[in-house]
Amino acid sequence: MTPRLFTPFDVGRLRLANRIVIAPMCQYSAVDGCMNDWHLIHLGHLALSGAGLLTIEATAVVPEGRITFADVGLWSDETEAAMARTLDGVRRWSDMPIAIQLAHAGRKASCDVPWKGGRQIPPQSAHGWQTVAPSPAAFQDGENAPAALDKAGLDRIRTGFAEAARRAARLGIDAVQIHAAHGYLLHQFLSPLSNRRDDAYGGSLDNRMRLTLEVFDAVRDAFPADRPVTVRVSGTDWVEGGWDIDQTIALAQALQARGCDALNVSSGGLDPRQQIPLGPSYQVPLARAVRQATGMPVVAVGLITDYEQAEAIVGTGDADFVGLARTILYDPRWPWHAAAHLGGSVRAPDQYLRSQPRQYKALFDIAGSAES
Repeated sequence: MTPRLFTPFDVGRLRLANRIVIAPMCQYSAVDGCMNDWHLIHLGHLALSGAGLLTIEATAVVPEGRITFADVGLWSDETEAAMARTLDGVRRWSDMPIAIQLAHAGRKASCDVPWKGGRQIPPQSAHGWQTVAPSPAAFQDGENAPAALDKAGLDRIRTGFAEAARRAARLGIDAVQIHAAHGYLLHQFLSPLSNRRDDAYGGSLDNRMRLTLEVFDAVRDAFPADRPVTVRVSGTDWVEGGWDIDQTIALAQALQARGCDALNVSSGGLDPRQQIPLGPSYQVPLARAVRQATGMPVVAVGLITDYEQAEAIVGTGDADFVGLARTILYDPRWPWHAAAHLGGSVRAPDQYLRSQPRQYKALFDIAGSAES
């Protein structure tokens, strides 16, 4: 019997060969928003992993939406052309479907790269700029306060997401994920801890959800109808009085009514006071709650490292997919090893077929291998 982890699943009209999703992982290696050879190497080797879907890192829809000055963007012809070169190289050797996460960092933008401390860079300094947010409240004490977005600013955000989705469509990207998690701009509007507005975008839950739903509608309208649009959410802020799973379910139901194809359920990132109960599968109950309330396909993420653990998550119906980030950076052949352990099979490039161990003769799906 085929392990559930290695059975196909349809997200909208996009068929994925298995339930393993490579999560978007920022590389902080772009120049003026443009991908380069590092991204070709990074995405290229992950595209040979045997996972069901590869997701491009958080991609800023406007320059000021970058987390760091070295983030990837998709806001201009130059950034689109750089991404096209990268994708051409990846696709030459892999037929794995590719998604992209479109994002705006809001008040968590204008930061240094993580290996240099990751602290926010003031707007008057090199590589820094004025951040924006729903309200003029900084993420951490001592940081430069963001500017509250006015009508023109909100229009720019919506337009930026829509234009990036159109560029993604031209690039032949198979799916779009809208980033509304981890304390970035859309999450900042959703949470009452960061959204202190008294207009149509603040106060009530409906008002706080408004921008996220408007952005979804804009992206859905801009991206081809036969390709899925999904959303990443934080199921809870892990702070009393903040965004929680009940509000997440309300958002999920509103997104479902608008044609959202799936939700990726993470958590936290909005408030330094968060108390996260870290441990294996600690976010799976959030994914399970959304799936039970909506019936939508969901991706569970967070400290999923073990093969049996991943199989149990999808096998019991807690989630439809598992999303891997640090796990697959550490072991880029994790899907191969999981398939060998569980008795499944994965696609592998022709150049690697002879690496199949004798004791796992059914490991590689030879008929489905990528053509060189």
